[in-house]
Amino acid sequence: MATTELEIPDSAARAISLTESAIDAVGEKLVLNMGPSHPSTHGVLRIVLELDGEIIVKADPDIGYLHRGDEKIAENMTWTQFIPYTDRLDYLAPLANNVAYACAVEKLMGYDLPPRAKVIRVICCEMARISAHLLGLGAYAMDCGAMTVFLYTFTEREKLYNLIEMLTGARFTTSYTRIGGLARDLPPGFTDGLKAFADQFPARLDEVDRLLTKNKIFVDRTRDVGVITREEAIDFGLTGPNLRGSGIEFDLRKQTPYLGYETYDFEVPVGTVGDCYDRYLVRMEEMRQSIRLIHQALAKLPEGPIHVDDPRNILPLKDGVLTKMEELIQQFMIVTQGMDAPVGEVYFGAENPKGELGFYINSRGGGVPHRLKIRAPSFVNLSILPHLLPGHSISDVVAILGSLDFVMGESDR
Repeated sequence: MATTELEIPDSAARAISLTESAIDAVGEKLVLNMGPSHPSTHGVLRIVLELDGEIIVKADPDIGYLHRGDEKIAENMTWTQFIPYTDRLDYLAPLANNVAYACAVEKLMGYDLPPRAKVIRVICCEMARISAHLLGLGAYAMDCGAMTVFLYTFTEREKLYNLIEMLTGARFTTSYTRIGGLARDLPPGFTDGLKAFADQFPARLDEVDRLLTKNKIFVDRTRDVGVITREEAIDFGLTGPNLRGSGIEFDLRKQTPYLGYETYDFEVPVGTVGDCYDRYLVRMEEMRQSIRLIHQALAKLPEGPIHVDDPRNILPLKDGVLTKMEELIQQFMIVTQGMDAPVGEVYFGAENPKGELGFYINSRGGGVPHRLKIRAPSFVNLSILPHLLPGHSISDVVAILGSLDFVMGESDR
């Protein structure tokens, strides 16, 4: 029998030709998806890696898997109603997120907090910094093969969570700060418990230091890996420990002090090389400095009110609400309509554990923001990955991601 040739449509022929050309262009390179369910991506981060053997030639981070929409949610809520949503940004440091947002709104309102409220907020921010760094350090060590460190850091973090629960009634999503003050004053026994933690914590941190800082495996996995120069750190807008690890001494608590940080004595640790190892050392020292700040805050904690004096916008005490008609009406108006904010726009940036957490607010007056935008440090810090990862091996990706210490909750805000 005579054989007939199979006719291939023109469109299919063109597709085959393009595919063959692509294979010739790529050669032996392999495209690999790392995440969004890989444990070392610290959340739902997907990185599309193009590999030449074990070496990365291209990296394309893909974010947005959480579908948060916090900024649009804020525009449909009163100023106070949005506070619980800030817990879900960097959910490892909710106390600090609450403070950053409240400070932004207070800047719009023109509030100056009472001294006691400022000191308590400093305590909250430094507790949040230690808690977030402990989890980041434990996970980072485990990513690099050091399981024991994770157990040490989580033990200390659990002690902090007990104190946070005593203070706020919650362990994870605290919603403790209020615009113009705090949800409640310090409970009995809190200062003694926090002082006891601060007294014993440096010795525990020294144990972690001995386990990691001169550990050959950890040092080999992190030293001269993921180097970010001073110029690169500035160009990509890095902040926090990732910026300071590259040798730039920039800390908002020093450069643009808030909550009275200018009255405290503390150092800003910086790196020299800008590699994964430097970023680890910076966070270790930051925890020691946070303990210094907590000791100073406890020593100077004054008596007095924890709210600004503005009856039109600050909720009255519960005893008055339950017994007097005026306070009941006042609470009803504030809760249902929100604070009466002035027209204007402000930006406030706070030094959070991951870097500069900033809130831009555009107000047209009334009880809800017209526009609210969040400068999420994790989102900005991740922007350097396409530049940083090429040239490294696959195993280096895990160490680099751990050293950047990001949280997808605020990246996908």
